[in-house]
Amino acid sequence: MANVTLSIPDDLLNRGRSYAQARGTSLNALVRELLAETVSNPESAVDSIIERLRQSAGDSKGVKINREELHRY
Repeated sequence: MANVTLSIPDDLLNRGRSYAQARGTSLNALVRELLAETVSNPESAVDSIIERLRQSAGDSKGVKINREELHRY
């Protein structure tokens, strides 16, 4: 099995570890499971995300983000 290095913000990493631990698994196993689920049926995963975005009541309150700001994080 190959090893992969990921760049993940510290807060997300900590929350991911807590989430995995609360479910009796490791972060590694959680990421592997989510990736396997996503790539096994990518159209439904993308469709699900798009549908959730369409149903979202998101409100930017007029805040605009330019490309440089978006890719800074």
